[in-house]
Amino acid sequence: MLRGLDFEVQYEQLSLNGRALIAHAKHIANGLASLLSAVRTPGEFHASGTADVHWPALQVEGVGLVALPTLPVQAEQLIAVAQQAPFGRGEETLVDIRVRRTWQIGADRVGIAGRRWASDLAGIVARVASDLGVTATVLPELYKLLVYDEGCFFLSHRDTEKSPGMFATLLVALPSTHSGGELIVRHNGREVRLALQANDPAEAAYAAFYADCTHEVLPVTSGCRLVLVYNLIRKGRGRLPELPDYRATVADVAALLQFWSDQKRSDDNATPDKLVYPLAHAYTPAEISFATLKGADAGAAAVLTAAARQAGCDAHVALLTIEETGSAEQTGFSHSHRWRRGRYDESDEDNEDDDNGDDYEDDFEVGEVCDRSLTLTHWQRPDGQPAQWGEAPFKDEEICPADALQDLEFDDQFFHEATGNEGASFERTYQRAALVLWPQHRRLAVLCQAGVAAALPHLADLVRRWAASGEGKASELWQQAHELVGHLLRCWPRPQVYSMHAAQATDASVMLRLLAKLGDVELTDRFLSEISAAGGHAKLDTPALLKAAQLLVATRQGELLERIVVANALTGLGTCADLLLRAARSRSLVSPLQAAARSLVASLPGDPKRKPVGDYAWHIPAIKPDDMVDLILALWRIDTSLSERLVAHLLAWPKTFGLDAVILPALRRLVEQPELRTTASGQSLLAAGLDHLHARTSQSLEPPRDWSRTCTVECHCSRCTALARFLASPLEQAWSYKANQADRSHLASSIQMASCDVDVSTDQRGRPFSLVCTKNQASYERRVAQRKSDGDDLALLRQVGGEYSRK
Repeated sequence: MLRGLDFEVQYEQLSLNGRALIAHAKHIANGLASLLSAVRTPGEFHASGTADVHWPALQVEGVGLVALPTLPVQAEQLIAVAQQAPFGRGEETLVDIRVRRTWQIGADRVGIAGRRWASDLAGIVARVASDLGVTATVLPELYKLLVYDEGCFFLSHRDTEKSPGMFATLLVALPSTHSGGELIVRHNGREVRLALQANDPAEAAYAAFYADCTHEVLPVTSGCRLVLVYNLIRKGRGRLPELPDYRATVADVAALLQFWSDQKRSDDNATPDKLVYPLAHAYTPAEISFATLKGADAGAAAVLTAAARQAGCDAHVALLTIEETGSAEQTGFSHSHRWRRGRYDESDEDNEDDDNGDDYEDDFEVGEVCDRSLTLTHWQRPDGQPAQWGEAPFKDEEICPADALQDLEFDDQFFHEATGNEGASFERTYQRAALVLWPQHRRLAVLCQAGVAAALPHLADLVRRWAASGEGKASELWQQAHELVGHLLRCWPRPQVYSMHAAQATDASVMLRLLAKLGDVELTDRFLSEISAAGGHAKLDTPALLKAAQLLVATRQGELLERIVVANALTGLGTCADLLLRAARSRSLVSPLQAAARSLVASLPGDPKRKPVGDYAWHIPAIKPDDMVDLILALWRIDTSLSERLVAHLLAWPKTFGLDAVILPALRRLVEQPELRTTASGQSLLAAGLDHLHARTSQSLEPPRDWSRTCTVECHCSRCTALARFLASPLEQAWSYKANQADRSHLASSIQMASCDVDVSTDQRGRPFSLVCTKNQASYERRVAQRKSDGDDLALLRQVGGEYSRK
C-alpha cells in the first residue's frame, strides 16, 4: 500500500476514474494492488455446516457392518484393522506419533451402500462448491476412513493434491460420541476453528477447504470420532465466478492500466514493463489456469481481465518461481550430505512423493543469499489456452504490491554440508501463481525479456506469415517483425568466446536469415555493426551473414566486413579466412574486400615470444592448415600482392607457422590450384616445401648400432639423472628402478613427456615394486614412417613444381 503518501486519503478524494491515476508512475504497482484488495467473491477458503442425511450401510474389511452412531466396541475393532497414519517429511513417508497420531483405513477396504447416500453426498458437495466459489462440476472421490480415538491429533500440515483435478478436501464426520478434535484451518493470515460435530444423529457435520490451506486437528479428549475423507475433483474448466457489482472497481483498474500504458508508450523507463500480482492460493503447474483459480484469486482475476480488455492490456496467469542459493552455517551434526526442510504433508504409504515435510532437527541455518533468480513459466490465457511463452524473468519492482513476496514461505529447501574447501550451502525455491499484465503495444518488448531463444521463434512466425501474405513492408506483420528485431538488438547477449567456435550455427544465423527474408536494410546494417562486428561472429554463421549483407551496397559491405575481421581475427582466424574466401567468390565484392584482407594479414601472429594480450588472449586457438589454405585462396582472388606478403610472413616465422604443422599440409590441398605455380606467392610456398623435404630426405636413415639413446629429459633430479645414464649406455637394454610409487610415477612421467625410446612396466615382485625400463627403436621407426611420407609429398609437389628448388 502507499502508506508513505497517505494513499487511502488521496484515494477517497479522487473522482471515480481519476482516483486510479496515481500521481507518480512508480506507484502503479502498489496502486493496482490497493484497488484489487477491495475485491471479494462469494467463495471462501473453507466451507462447513450440517446436513440432514440418510446414513449409508458402512462396511469395513475385517470388521463387517459398522453401526452408526459408532459403538465403543466397534471403534476398538476398527483400530485393530487400521494402520497408523503416516505423514510426508522431506522425501520420506514417516510414522511419528509426535507429529501425527491417527488411524487410517484405505478406501479400497471401505464399502458404502444405500440408495439415498449418493444424493445426500451430492447435496453436501454442491453446498461446499458454492461456498468455495467453484462453478465447475465437482465430484467426490473417497480417499480413506480416519479413526480418531482419545489422544489422536495431527500437527499443522498441508494436503497434497493426490488426483488430477483435485482442488480441495472434504471431511464428513460419522455420528459418534466424542469431545475435542476441533479442526483449525488457516489461509493468508486468517483462521477458522470447526467443531465438526452434529447435534442430531440424523445430521452429518462436514467441512471442506482448499488443498493448499494449512490445517491441524486438535487432540480428541474423549470418545472416538470417525471421518470419511474425500478428494474433491473439479471436472471441466468452469468459469470465473459471478462477482458482485464491481463495475466501479473495474473502471478504476482500467483507468490505472490505461495511465500505465500511456506512460510506456512514451518510453517511460520509470514504470515497470509488466505487473505481477501474486495470488493467495497455491497451484500446481498442472492445475494452473484462470478456470481453476480459487476464492479471492478468481475474483481478482475477473476484475483484472475485464479492466485489461478495456485498457488494451494482455493478461495471463503464470507460475512464479524464485530460486535462491547461498551460504549456510551448520549448527548440528548428521551423517547425511543433504537435508530438506519444508512443511508437514498429509500422506499415506502409497504416496512417497509427498515431500514437503518440515524437519524438526535444526542442523543448519541460512547464511547469505549469493544468487537469486525470479522467473515466470506455465503461462495460460483467459480463454483457457496455453500461451506460447517460455521462461521469462521478472523484477522486484514489477511485483504488486512491492512487499507481496516478503515473508513468503519457501516450498523446498536443501542444505549441503561443507566438503573440501567449500563451506555449507543451501538452495531453496518459492512458487506461487500470479496474474501478469503488460500493455499490448509493449508485447514484443516483454517477449524479448524472455531471451533471444524465446523471441526468435515468434519472429520466424511473423516473417513466415508476412511472406505468405504477399504484402509489402507497409503491412502490419512486417512492422511487427521490424519492431521485434529492434527489441532483440537491444537485448542481444554480447559476444562470448565459446560462441565464436560453436559447433553449429548460432542464433545469429537465424536472425540474419530472417533479416534477409524481410529485406530490412536498416536493421541488417545495425545487426552486422553492433553484433557481428563486436567480436561475436561464428564460422558457421558466415553463409547467413553474407546472404543478409547483400541487402547493403558493396562499399558498405566492405566496411562492415573489415570491422568484422578486425574484431574476430585474434580468436577466430579460421572464421575470418573462411568469411573472406566465401565473400571473394562474389566478383562484385573483390574490391571492397581489400581493406578487410589487409587487416587480417596485419593481425597474424609472428614472433612466438610475443604473447598476445587482451580479454580473449587465453582463448586463441592453434593455427590450422585449413585456415591458411582458405586465407591463401581468398588472397589469390582479392589481391595477389597481399598473398605475397602473407607467404613471406609465414616463412619468416617457422616456429609459429611450422613447415610440418602448417605449410606442408596446406600445400597438399593447394596442389590442384593453378595459382600455386603461376603466382609469386605460390612459387615461394612450393619452393619452401620442396627445400624442406629435400633436406630431410638427404639425411642417412639407418637403425641404431647399439643401445645408446638420445636423452631429452629436462628434469635433473637424482631419479632422472639415473635415467639419463641408462639412456647413454650403449650396452644396457633394460633397467630396473626399485622405489616407492611416487618416485616410480615421476620417472614414468619424465619418460613419457620426453618421448624417450623406452617402454615401461611394473614388476610387482617384492616391496617396493620396480619400474622396468626397456629401450626400443621408436625414434628410428618414426623416422622410417616420416621418410615414406616425405617421399609421397615430394612426388606430389614435383608434379607441380618439377625439380625446382630454391638454392
